Amino acid sequence: MKNLRTAFMSLVALSALAVGLIISCGNDNNVTPTISGSVSITEVVINNYKSGVTISTNGNSIVLKSNGLPDHKTPYWGAGNALYEDFPEGYHANVNTSMSAHNYSMTIPANPSVSSSHEETTLGPIGMALNGVPIYNDREGGNVPLDTLTITTFDYSGAHPGPGKDYHYHTTGKYTTVDDDNLVGFLRDGFPIYGRRDKDDIYPDDLDTYGGHTKATEEFPDGIYHYHASNVNYLNTGYYILKAGSYYGTKGTFTQ
Repeated sequence: MKNLRTAFMSLVALSALAVGLIISCGNDNNVTPTISGSVSITEVVINNYKSGVTISTNGNSIVLKSNGLPDHKTPYWGAGNALYEDFPEGYHANVNTSMSAHNYSMTIPANPSVSSSHEETTLGPIGMALNGVPIYNDREGGNVPLDTLTITTFDYSGAHPGPGKDYHYHTTGKYTTVDDDNLVGFLRDGFPIYGRRDKDDIYPDDLDTYGGHTKATEEFPDGIYHYHASNVNYLNTGYYILKAGSYYGTKGTFTQ
């Protein structure tokens, strides 16, 4: 009788496992939350960063280097440049009317994992877009929120140079992502950041306090934790903040 009961319980356990597998495989949009360090980003990083970004890896971490200059049109290239484009109507140049090349180096984990401390993002680069341009949060000098006056210095890509002539993105824009599910880049904790929509073309309604969730994406069909740009029209300017608040994972380094 004991052996019969043991066999029966084993059969129940196997049946439950089979049902769980069927349910989890039936809908790739409802993915089990990422196990810390279980998803490698190396292949996606190598296949999606543009030629202006050099990549090296040792298996545990990935180093991305760029000069930080955009590969698209912006007024900050200066009149006469082939990539010059005028400002949106009513907008104007920042105090720094030009931008310059930098020696950026971002090191991120090859297998990003959730952090127990969730460090707040700070001023300066919090990630790197696929073209090598730094990503900034929703704050400006003095660690104050972006205001409408500052936003009038943005180009069509939601970017401008800072005091060091360091061109960077604060928001979605014409040449990165506007209202789509595009992969924008990776933040310093190694997790990817996408546009305002999921790959099913739906605006996510289950984002956590860090602006992300675990779900399948075009580049990670088996699911990964990832950030989304905010779906809030910031100060009614028509721009959408890429990232605010804290990191989900443990941040790597970003030097210049």
